[in-house]
Amino acid sequence: MPGSRRTDLVLLLVAVVWGSSYLAAKTATSSAPVLTVLFLRYGISALALVPLVRGITRKELKAGLILGLTQASVLVLETYGVTHTSAANAGLIISLTLVLTPLLDGRGLPPRFYLAAGICMIAVGLLISADGLRSPGTGDLLMLAAAVVRAGHVTLVGRLAVGARPLQLTTVQTLVGTAVFVVPAVPHLPTHAGVGTWLQMVYLALFCSVFAFLAQTWAVQRTSASRASLLLGTEPIWAVAIGISLGNERLTVPAVAGAVLMLAGTTWGQSIERKHRLAGLSPVGLAA
Repeated sequence: MPGSRRTDLVLLLVAVVWGSSYLAAKTATSSAPVLTVLFLRYGISALALVPLVRGITRKELKAGLILGLTQASVLVLETYGVTHTSAANAGLIISLTLVLTPLLDGRGLPPRFYLAAGICMIAVGLLISADGLRSPGTGDLLMLAAAVVRAGHVTLVGRLAVGARPLQLTTVQTLVGTAVFVVPAVPHLPTHAGVGTWLQMVYLALFCSVFAFLAQTWAVQRTSASRASLLLGTEPIWAVAIGISLGNERLTVPAVAGAVLMLAGTTWGQSIERKHRLAGLSPVGLAA
């Protein structure tokens, strides 16, 4: 198989794994408290990563401490959020990160980007009112908050991770997350949980965290940023597909319209931002 096709498949697999993480987290939290699930996800990841690391610099330690705290905040909001909404909704709403991140990054953007962001917000409105006009549910609001915090986390990664080695940085973040959740989680460890529950925990840790990050890093180094962004941007599609096929979830007509608008808005927004960035803020780029 040609190298480019293999790289594309790896990126697509990462998107599938991340898309499946919402249903996996929702299922895991039905057997254990949210903070316990997060502790096990981080702890198992740390056990897998620590033996692979050979030395951590002061810069990697400092960046990892900060990013570990922001990442833990994202996962708290995401995991609590998915317990109160569908996995499909969670995957779609969190994709707002794709348009929120450029806004937080502080660069001037073409007017059309804000139109794309507006389409995404309309999509969120349709998703949270899928069963009729009502105030937003707790899960939907938590996922909205998670999207905002995740966008901030991604922005910080871009500023703090320059020159840091991915494996070392990820290891520090997993150790920080493990430390953050150990105290509230230990009294509620699922000591008598079944095999299925532990498999969910291992899947979240080794596949949705360790494998996904390392595979993404490997693949991004072998393809263009635009192609990687396009393939990883299919994550919400997989979240919906897996939620419906494996989680027996359903989408109403308004929710389907919201899903379509969200995918269209985030894809368009990514395209506008990418062209603008590559143009180096030139007049031509502003007209793109």
